[in-house]
Amino acid sequence: QVQLVESGGGLVQPGGSLRLSCAASGIIFSIYAMDWYRQAPGKEREWVARISSGGSSTNYADSVKGRFTLSRDNAKKTLYLQMNTLKPEDTAVYYCKIAGYWGQGTQVTVSS
Repeated sequence: QVQLVESGGGLVQPGGSLRLSCAASGIIFSIYAMDWYRQAPGKEREWVARISSGGSSTNYADSVKGRFTLSRDNAKKTLYLQMNTLKPEDTAVYYCKIAGYWGQGTQVTVSS
């Protein structure tokens, strides 16, 4: 049974930082690329970033490029999203995804 558990969300002021984690189990983590998505209130879920199976290649949505950094630790079966210079428009529930499986999401709220 595949499980993805996100953590690290919370309330942060504009300009602040958060690091999200996504811990996986029940899957051969190291052979899959992984993605982060987010869904803001009243909006559709949008793709945020992708990392290759080995971690050597990353891609980002234009809205987060230069501010967010995606990494992974295959030994720990964990994906990370370092989010810097956060903006109110980054407020959303953030989800990790692997091989068609989704986590339950973690709320990120950027507000003063």
